[in-house]
Amino acid sequence: MTDKPDTGDRLQKHLASLGLASRREAEEWIRAGRVTVNGAVATLGARIGPGDEVRLDGRPVRRRTASAKALAYLAHRSPGEALQVPDASGNEPLLARMPKQAGRRFIAISPMPRIDGGLELFTPDGELAARLQRAARQMEIEFRVRVHGELPAERLAALSGGELDSGERLTVLACDAGGGEGSNRWYAIVTRGASGKSVRQLFERQGAMVSRVLRVRFGTLELARDLPRGRSRALTDAELAALSGTPVPAAGGASAAPGRPRSGRSSPSRRVPAGRRTRR
Repeated sequence: MTDKPDTGDRLQKHLASLGLASRREAEEWIRAGRVTVNGAVATLGARIGPGDEVRLDGRPVRRRTASAKALAYLAHRSPGEALQVPDASGNEPLLARMPKQAGRRFIAISPMPRIDGGLELFTPDGELAARLQRAARQMEIEFRVRVHGELPAERLAALSGGELDSGERLTVLACDAGGGEGSNRWYAIVTRGASGKSVRQLFERQGAMVSRVLRVRFGTLELARDLPRGRSRALTDAELAALSGTPVPAAGGASAAPGRPRSGRSSPSRRVPAGRRTRR
């Protein structure tokens, strides 16, 4: 196949934007000769236009219509809930309940460890996923951490140092006690780009017995109390633009308003622990 003029999307970018694979995976498919354009084996870096027929392993690659395309989704993940495959009890994973018309493959942005939960962010767009993953390293991310017993003042102060077992340091912007019940206490911690795993390690390094870590804010997105566990909603264009720092073109009006929570588990939602609002 001969390359086209410098117009249209590069083939690997096009495949990634459909949620079929990451750009790197799409490049591997092209190198392996699995992709054809208009009947000819594709070459890496080729550009395609609206009229081109793309096939993967002989099967047509369907373009999503603008009205069916939502760029990203926010979900409320239950602690212990699987992302991609059913658990040992056969419970349906979170990604299996994402809207089928949005894509065949969803990418989680900095997912929480399975033992924990809270706010998760997904997209079927490989290019957008890479952009959001890079941006997440500099985002303010807020967690609620439940521990057994109350941390002494000196240990709470030590959390602000952000030191991990590896010697690396998290950027901790705020850390406050957030109330509790019985022998459990909640703490609110605001970080710069931290993962759930590193936050758990940070507390355990101070001798805390951590029973739960919930992500409640991811950049400009907050986990609302009216989104039950196991459910998701589409982000609006404005939310996605604020999150990524890049204007997002409207997709046929599909994401111009918040999506309704999708039907998930029938059990009632537990509210995210309110704690004490962290002030910065």
